[in-house]
Amino acid sequence: MNDREIRVTFEGNLKVKAEYRGMSILTDQPAYAGGDGSAPAPFDLFLASLATCAGYYVLAFCKQRGLATEGIYLTMSMEKGPASKMIEKIRIEIHLPSDFPEKYKEAVVRAADQCTVKAHILKAPAFEVLAVQD
Repeated sequence: MNDREIRVTFEGNLKVKAEYRGMSILTDQPAYAGGDGSAPAPFDLFLASLATCAGYYVLAFCKQRGLATEGIYLTMSMEKGPASKMIEKIRIEIHLPSDFPEKYKEAVVRAADQCTVKAHILKAPAFEVLAVQD
């Protein structure tokens, strides 16, 4: 397995495990969907990856400028379309403490906006799904 490959195995009931770069990521489905609710669902991880990616860029921005990160946190909310039931809008808010320097407010928003997960959604890769036999 190389660093551009993720191996997925099945771990019982509706649990699915991904192994990537020496780490394991376990997913499950909620109990109401037949799972055990023991881990995030894959779509939950997708959403969390957007929020944590933006958070990383805020953290890096602050570290590069020697700004304290105490009191800074992000929230992300989603709006679903009534007909499609698909998420049609994602809003990320960067909550800053009152002493955060005014001159950096717009810049920290621009930093969060550079999230690579978001960039890959906006310029989506081609998908190819195949069945192969070993």
